[in-house]
Amino acid sequence: MPTTSPLDPQRLEADLQAFVAALRRARGGDAVSLDPGHRVPFRWPPPSVLHRFPVRDEDARTEVVVAMGEEPFEVEVVETPAAVVARCDALWLDAHGPSVDEALAELADRAEPLLRRQRLVARMLGLEGRHAGPISELGPLEHLKLLYCEDRDIGHEAQVAIETLHERRALFPALLSILRDRSHPFRRAAQWAVLDLFEDLPSFCDSRVEELRAVAAMKSLLWDAEDDYCRTVYKAGVVLGGQVPLSEGGDALIECLRAPSRIGRRSATHGLFHVVEWQPERRGEVVGALRRAAAQEAEPALRVYAEAMARDIEAERLDHIVEPTFPDEGP
Repeated sequence: MPTTSPLDPQRLEADLQAFVAALRRARGGDAVSLDPGHRVPFRWPPPSVLHRFPVRDEDARTEVVVAMGEEPFEVEVVETPAAVVARCDALWLDAHGPSVDEALAELADRAEPLLRRQRLVARMLGLEGRHAGPISELGPLEHLKLLYCEDRDIGHEAQVAIETLHERRALFPALLSILRDRSHPFRRAAQWAVLDLFEDLPSFCDSRVEELRAVAAMKSLLWDAEDDYCRTVYKAGVVLGGQVPLSEGGDALIECLRAPSRIGRRSATHGLFHVVEWQPERRGEVVGALRRAAAQEAEPALRVYAEAMARDIEAERLDHIVEPTFPDEGP
């Protein structure tokens, strides 16, 4: 007998949209997209120093309370023959220095990356102070909000939690709203995460109708893209061409060869290479579409790109021409 999910898909979607809308209001309606940069993996704890300064039974020990990030922490201070060692079990952290003050200062410096990350998680969720617990133990709505984090590694942790959620299909409307978002400053980071999740699209959809809604949302990313921060628009083309198990993915890419966005047209040109990898019977159709697009393309770099891609696909090459970069995109 089927069970009813305790998660309310419509409520999750509405609450996430309210979160995005509140930020836009706080920014005075500004909808400019910002570049969060690359993901920098965060690892904790950092390497311990205790193996370099063995603590003996006879060494003097002191328990002190130290303010780190404006929060008190209990710290054990041990004066070894080689150095003073400070250890904070609550943060899984230790440090050393030639004096007590210097060891404590080093401990505070080493703690700051973790405390800063935990404060950022709390701020994203509208909480005071810092979130000291695992991101994986938060709820689905909190995970959805954290996909928008400017620290992409925090968003990555939230994405992993969503991937392992038993009821992840209940998140589909909210994930779709992220792809349709045109207002959050760090929407590209969240959209990239959703596209990564949608590489296994059937795990998030209850029906073909929902799959087609996902295709339409991905197509819209290409259609009006103003930037390709996080390589999100590029990834949308890859997912439509090589990951979505529907012929409509290829159809969307062919339509996007005439998108108003040159970034979207570039992504569609690349994505069509993957369409033919999985649907070789569409080779002639795709080659013809690329050549027609090249003949009508106003952007010289994209005209050359579409022509070369058509030749690569027609020749059944295993690789293809590298996509062009526009001068104003930066390194």
